[in-house]
Amino acid sequence: MDAIVVEHDDPHPHLIELSEPTPSDGEALVRTLRVGIDGTDFEVIGGSHGGFPAGDDYHVLGHEAVGVVEDPNGTALEAGQVVVPTVRRPPAGSNEFFERGEPDMAPPELCLERGIDGAHGYMAEYFTSPAEYLVPIPDAFADSGVLVEPMSNAEKALDLAYASRSSFAWEPTASLVLGNGPLGLLTLALLEERPEIDRTYCLGRRDRPDPTIDVIERLGATYIDSRETPVAQVADAHEPMDVIVEATGYAKHAFETIDALAPNGVGALLGIPDDWSFEINGGRLHSEFVLNNKALVGSVNSHLEDFEAAKETLEAAPDWFAEALITDVFSPDEVEDAFTRDASRIKTVIEFDAL
Repeated sequence: MDAIVVEHDDPHPHLIELSEPTPSDGEALVRTLRVGIDGTDFEVIGGSHGGFPAGDDYHVLGHEAVGVVEDPNGTALEAGQVVVPTVRRPPAGSNEFFERGEPDMAPPELCLERGIDGAHGYMAEYFTSPAEYLVPIPDAFADSGVLVEPMSNAEKALDLAYASRSSFAWEPTASLVLGNGPLGLLTLALLEERPEIDRTYCLGRRDRPDPTIDVIERLGATYIDSRETPVAQVADAHEPMDVIVEATGYAKHAFETIDALAPNGVGALLGIPDDWSFEINGGRLHSEFVLNNKALVGSVNSHLEDFEAAKETLEAAPDWFAEALITDVFSPDEVEDAFTRDASRIKTVIEFDAL
């Protein structure tokens, strides 16, 4: 079968031939339809995040996938069922986080991440997975199912943010997303579905005309150009924000978020920055936290409930939304073009097969 990999002696994504996998007991064989490409994939390719599976000199890429059950192999799944796989797996046997159904809360050393860290991904014609890590979705979402996994990350981040405010009467009305990449736009769509949120904003660094700005404004949100209004000035230029979700991986934003928050506000950090040292006024920010009851939470990955919530959010999204986000579709043999960075693209996917 065709698979897209990086190798120790060739870090550029390329196509190789692998044997079709055989499912073990409790696993199903899945025929891959589409796999999304995101920023994490470029971090894996560049060697700044994740790592190869133990003992292998190649790494199959891809963690945002949608496929069709080819062989249920005695599981409760049905042949022909459209499914989305989760990402995390236990490194050996199991551990308390997986036993509790909370793999997303495991520290890095207690989990593997398919297509990212220590386990092969889904960018191949077929893959196998334990049935409990496959989330059925409607057939109608066979093309857009690659959005479920990143949306599930936004679902979890907001859950953590809201949970941090659950000890008092909190009534958020204004929200801001930092970053207008695919994850930022998915998060914005999620916030638009929250009935308590009246006003949404999204911050980026792009000039018009731009497809991401078009999506932001079609969703009813306000675009903020960070070159004109830095994060720390958002509260004065627009309004203090009750909820901020950071989806950029730009380390300074974590600290600038504190100034942009309203009293009692909360920021959720989703981006993973490179190491970077810079000066901050720690005392002032500490006081701002304490005197105004502000909070920051970090969030990574997601669990099954978040995948289910993401599926429902995407079902409720405007009909045009998924098509507007998935701007470029490539075949596996167009791998070089697929992994070429292009500002005109929003979400790029590789299509192995169609339903």
